[in-house]
Amino acid sequence: MNRLEEHQFQVTGMSCQGCVGRMRRAIQEHDAEAQVEGDPGSGTLSVASCLGADELAALLSQAGYPAEVSATDEQIASDSTTTPLAPAEASATDEQITADSAPTPQAPAEAPSPQEEPSASLHKEPSASLQEEPSAPSQRLAIQGMTCAGCVASVQKALAATPGVEHAEVNFASHTARIHGDVDAEALVQAVESVGYGAEPIVDLRQAERQRAERNQREYRRKLKGSLASLALAVPLMVMMLIHHPEPTGLARLGWGLVGLATLAVLAFPGRAFFVGAWKALRHHQANMDTLIALGTGTAWLYSMAVVVAAPWLPQAARGLYFEASSMIIGLVLLGKALELRAQGRTSDALHRLLDLQSQSARVVREEGELDLPIDEVRQGDLIRVRPGERLPVDGEVVEGDSHIDESMLSGEPAPVARGPGDEVSAGTVNGRGSLVFRATRVGADTRLGRITEQVANAQGSKPPIGNLADRVSAVFVPSVMIIAVLTALAWYHFGPEPRVIHMLVTATTVLIIACPCALGLATPLSTMIGVGKAAEHGVLIRSGEALQTASRLTTLVVDKTGTLTEGRPRVTDCRWFAGEASDDRTRLLGLVAAIEARSEHPLAEALGRYAHDHGHDHAAADTNTSDELGNNADNTSLTTNSTIEAFESLTGRGVRARDAEGRRLAIGNEAMMQEEGVTLADHELDDWQAQARTLVYLSLDGVLTASFAIEDPLREDSLDAVARLRADGLKVVMLTGDNSATARAIGEEVGIDEVHAELSPEDKHAEIERLQAEGEVVGMVGDGINDAPALARADVGFAIGQGTDVAIESAGVTLMRSSLHGVAAAIEISQATLANIRQNLWGALGYNALCIPIAAGLFYPLTGTLLSPMIAGAAMSASSITVVANANRLRLKRLRPQNARAPRPATPPSQEVLS
Repeated sequence: MNRLEEHQFQVTGMSCQGCVGRMRRAIQEHDAEAQVEGDPGSGTLSVASCLGADELAALLSQAGYPAEVSATDEQIASDSTTTPLAPAEASATDEQITADSAPTPQAPAEAPSPQEEPSASLHKEPSASLQEEPSAPSQRLAIQGMTCAGCVASVQKALAATPGVEHAEVNFASHTARIHGDVDAEALVQAVESVGYGAEPIVDLRQAERQRAERNQREYRRKLKGSLASLALAVPLMVMMLIHHPEPTGLARLGWGLVGLATLAVLAFPGRAFFVGAWKALRHHQANMDTLIALGTGTAWLYSMAVVVAAPWLPQAARGLYFEASSMIIGLVLLGKALELRAQGRTSDALHRLLDLQSQSARVVREEGELDLPIDEVRQGDLIRVRPGERLPVDGEVVEGDSHIDESMLSGEPAPVARGPGDEVSAGTVNGRGSLVFRATRVGADTRLGRITEQVANAQGSKPPIGNLADRVSAVFVPSVMIIAVLTALAWYHFGPEPRVIHMLVTATTVLIIACPCALGLATPLSTMIGVGKAAEHGVLIRSGEALQTASRLTTLVVDKTGTLTEGRPRVTDCRWFAGEASDDRTRLLGLVAAIEARSEHPLAEALGRYAHDHGHDHAAADTNTSDELGNNADNTSLTTNSTIEAFESLTGRGVRARDAEGRRLAIGNEAMMQEEGVTLADHELDDWQAQARTLVYLSLDGVLTASFAIEDPLREDSLDAVARLRADGLKVVMLTGDNSATARAIGEEVGIDEVHAELSPEDKHAEIERLQAEGEVVGMVGDGINDAPALARADVGFAIGQGTDVAIESAGVTLMRSSLHGVAAAIEISQATLANIRQNLWGALGYNALCIPIAAGLFYPLTGTLLSPMIAGAAMSASSITVVANANRLRLKRLRPQNARAPRPATPPSQEVLS
């Protein structure tokens, strides 16, 4: 049994969960059972450890985080093997950030990782962090009873009018609604029911999808059976009508009366849903597709039955029967709906695959042993064991065992990744041959996989702005069709040839039947669902329909350098000392550098800290060996023990200042930083490093240049191909970087960038994007650092490049799960294909109605002498919906541009425009 003592510290310099992680590791090196949790917002650190407060404070100071005890010595007794730790904090990339007022809602407030542009700033100040405004709560409803775009408009209008609702989107393809606002679910359900439709809240996305699939399957079978029953009556009748024109006289009237009753049974049973829907719409003073079908088939049946009853008193020309038309129309429409449902079932395949990655149970380690629990019963802090080949059920941190994890389903990287104690693991990934025990940090919908699934579902349910055209048309479509049908009937009755009544009935019925608001309602959501799903399969998470549409219109893509074109894992390749410091002086200076850089997770800061730590130890070890030979016992192996820094100051876009214990002023940063320190660099030849595309960082001591460091960040293997692919897609590629001009120019020339702008601050990047937009460019911005946030917010579409971290998933217009510009190209190509598909659907649906309604009204009767049959109108209406569904599914077959096919370079070299 270990007794853990709880201490509370107030920590100077803690700005993010990365700081908490470093302090945790520093403490756990001396007490492996220590529990360390921190709140960067308040600067408090909670430590449960067998070490004393003074020892802990010394360790924290050694790690570069001076701390003061604020509350101590609350004793807690627990067994080290069974004490449940508090849930691990989110990763360093989950810091709370606040977004500036962004002009575009889809623009990200932060990129997915804390990496920044090389020379922009080596450190982040807590006060400068960007905070995301809390968004309105949202909830989903499953909607029942919608049959066309008019139904969608009615439900959306009812939801939007509910007090507390800020925004509502209704998706006809998935029969769901997403509502933003602080409103009770019961009020939303009542609002939907008040306009004649059904609704129920969606609590669990997996269960909702399963229920929807089961409901669609039942509906498919019901419609198919109803269609077969209707056609079984209609087809023989139609054949008989072609062979012999009926005469409802004598005994034949009795036979036709029985046929009428059989047709009524078709209308009452297979066709019942149309009449019920029409009645509900009428009660709420609305009209929809059910209204058109009910009016058309009902009118045909009533007229035919009236002919059977009153045939002897009617003129010969008015004795036409249309029982087969009513039955055939119901059969064909039901058949079309059944085929439509079957085709729609494949539009959510990507979402289903994501949901299938979520485990149903977990093996939880408890005091009484290992228990298999349903996934809903797993809580944060639970210890979970995964055996070889099993899928991880939740996110967590490994506490025992080593293995290789297949993360390809989330990151797209095919090679398994080694994971051991202290490493983070994600739900949905597959364990390799080893056995792991990990502590759950995020469960349920809060896991990385859960949030990705949520975003895909949200994006599939969202609507691109182009869909507003369909909304405006459908809002007046059905009433307009009914008015056209009435005007058609009046025109034929007053001006048509004999038999006028028959012509009036046929044309009015045909106009009602052939109009298809269903195709309009499916035109946008089906393509959006498939496009977003296809993007997810390529590791691209599109946040909204607006981002999808805007990405298809991009003309210029702005990229930063570090972590985008380069790997984002820089290393110090060279160091030059200028002031002739002795070896022990260099050791102390490197110790100070290590202490300063320990405060940041910026790639350059980490590279400098790693170099200072390694080479400082080398100097110290050499000094120790020399001292031992002289009989001394000097111990300099602890590099940062005495490396106390004070007055830490981070300067965005330049570097950092601090003072050591002796009051000397240290500055680490770029050339602009050195100029502020009064340091002249002209006397020092460093062009050879810049020509090799290396980033230069300088160290000054009391205004004297002391050292310079050359940092190299290798190009990604696929950067050349990715930039070539983007240019082949018609985009101009512009690099905006805080790095020095020579390094940026070298990278730009190697990769094939059209324009290079270097030595920019975050504000400069923002201004440059504004300039491009003022010139008429539609600008996308690719970034991976907090200093890119202003530019990402200003761009028309922000692409967050990284490994799909939580902040990016929540805030980015487009998030790339893979750290490659090929993801940007894939997003743009898919968005272009999706918008083209939506336009095809909309023009097809609108063109169909614009063409077919005049034909149904008898426009070509003077030329042909015949009218369009209501039966053909019913078949054409169903065919239009099926055509839209089939065209949307063509997106599934879309092939993207090959990743290794480089576009031909222009005849003239790209413009290397460099701004200092």
